[in-house]
Formats: sequence, C-alpha cells, structure tokens
Amino acid sequence: VKDATGGFKAWKREVLASIDIDSVRSQGYSFQIEMNFRAWLKGFSIGEYPIIFIDRTVGESKMSKAIMIEAIFMVWRLRIWKIFGWHK
Repeated sequence: VKDATGGFKAWKREVLASIDIDSVRSQGYSFQIEMNFRAWLKGFSIGEYPIIFIDRTVGESKMSKAIMIEAIFMVWRLRIWKIFGWHK
C-alpha cells in the first residue's frame, strides 16, 4: 500500500468481523494505519486503487504536528507489537 492513510476505504464484512474493533486505540489517520496492519496480520490482502489528488487551492489541511507524531509513533508501536507477538 503506497498511501496507508488514503481517505476512502472499502472493507469486506469478514475482515471487519475478524478484527476486535474495540481494541483499536488509534484515532484519525493512525486509525487507518492500525486497521490495515490488523487486516494484514489476519492474512487478508489489501488492494489499492490509485486516485489522482489535485493540490488544495482553498481551505487548509487538517494535518497537524500532533497527527503526524501520532502516526509516526503508531508505526513503531505496531512494529514492536508484531515483534513480541502481542497481536496473537
């Protein structure tokens, strides 16, 4: 997956049923990263359909430093989680 935080996701019911949604702690963009990771750990394939993103001409991004920091820590947390087998 080239964009783990792409805005649109379509999930099969069986994928969502296999993930304990209540145990997902992430919010915002990190939520998408964690959901992709959990689906991948369960053995589901993840497909991506590329879209063309046109640069913003009006308004402002919702991306803040706090969101970026949360996403960075989420990636490391998930990596450690997998190394120690805490996902089982």
